[in-house]
Amino acid sequence: MTKNQHIALLNRCIEISQNAREHGNTPFGALLTDKEGNILLEQENIEVTENICTGHAETTLAARASQKYSKEFLWECKLYTTAEPCAMCTGTIYWGNIGTIVYAMTEKRLLQLTGDNEQNPTFDLPTTEILNRGQKDIQVIGPFPEVEQAAADVHQGYWN
Repeated sequence: MTKNQHIALLNRCIEISQNAREHGNTPFGALLTDKEGNILLEQENIEVTENICTGHAETTLAARASQKYSKEFLWECKLYTTAEPCAMCTGTIYWGNIGTIVYAMTEKRLLQLTGDNEQNPTFDLPTTEILNRGQKDIQVIGPFPEVEQAAADVHQGYWN
C-alpha cells in the first residue's frame, strides 16, 4: 500500500470519527481493510450512546471482525484508526490477530487534546511498547503528519 492510500483510508477514519461525535459519542473512528486495501468494516466509538466502557472504535471493530473472519485472514488485514490505539484496543487487536495497525495521530497528541478529562483518561503509552511485550510481530504504521491536524480537529471543543 502506498502512503497516499494509507492517507485516504485515514481520512475516511476521520469522517467516521466526525460521525461518532455527531451521534453523541467520543470522536474516534476506525476501519478494517483486507490486504488489497478494500474496506471490510467501519466502526465509530459507541461507549457513550451504548453506555459501554469498552466501546472504543478499535475494540468494537476487532471484536466484530473476529466474529466474521478467521484469525488467518485477519493476520493479512489492516486496522486504520484516527488515534494510536490505547492499551485496551491494542490488546484486543493483538488477541484478534489483526496483522497491521495504521494510525493518524499519536496517543501523546491525544493526551494533549483530552488533558485530564475523566471521560477519557488517556494513556501516554505507545502501541509499540505494548506490542513489544507480546509474541506477535504486528506491524505499526504511523503517525501521519499529513492528516494529524485533521484528526485532532474533530476533537476541538469536545473535551472542555
